[in-house]
Amino acid sequence: MSASDERAVEQDPEAVCILCEEAWPAIRARAKAGNGEVLFADQVGIRSDQVTGRTWGEQGRTSVVACTGNRFSVNAMSAISTKGRMHFMVFIETFDARVMCRFLARAVGHFDRKVHLVVDRHLAHRSKTVRTWFADHQDRIELHFLPLYSPELNPDELANATSNEAFPTPNGPGSQNELAAETRRFFHRRQRQSHIVTGYFKAPHVRYILDE
Repeated sequence: MSASDERAVEQDPEAVCILCEEAWPAIRARAKAGNGEVLFADQVGIRSDQVTGRTWGEQGRTSVVACTGNRFSVNAMSAISTKGRMHFMVFIETFDARVMCRFLARAVGHFDRKVHLVVDRHLAHRSKTVRTWFADHQDRIELHFLPLYSPELNPDELANATSNEAFPTPNGPGSQNELAAETRRFFHRRQRQSHIVTGYFKAPHVRYILDE
């Protein structure tokens, strides 16, 4: 039996085809013509009670791992490029338009050329607040959207999916501050591992990005 290839039933195959054959080549050409930088961005929530790591146990007996009974979470927004660059921001508040604008301001501050940012169609990304921010910074950054219900087309989803590596020990963080600190350490470490970041772009569903 082959591995399943999951897709949201709401996904529009025609929109995916248009992205791969028309929209993405146009974004890439526009960025290249202006010596710009293309980034794929996504946000992720990290919970204190997510299951990470493994432990040894006696055969036939369920292992018991001591951990905090408190539940808390932090959020992160990251953006990656085919060149192996990664930029991120860890925050405690709910992801919304104001947080998105804060991330955008930080992201463009890293570049002396125009940024082309590719994201999903989260409500915050399409909010009036964010649209106004982009209108005020259109010389520094452009926003491009992936098709609805198509997370597999965003390589940054793969980067965020490995964020549970922030907690190699089974018992996890003891407080929200510790969770935030460990999450920052994970992303800082990943920033120095450009070979891993570029590897996200080689996954089957995002190969369209590298295809000429």
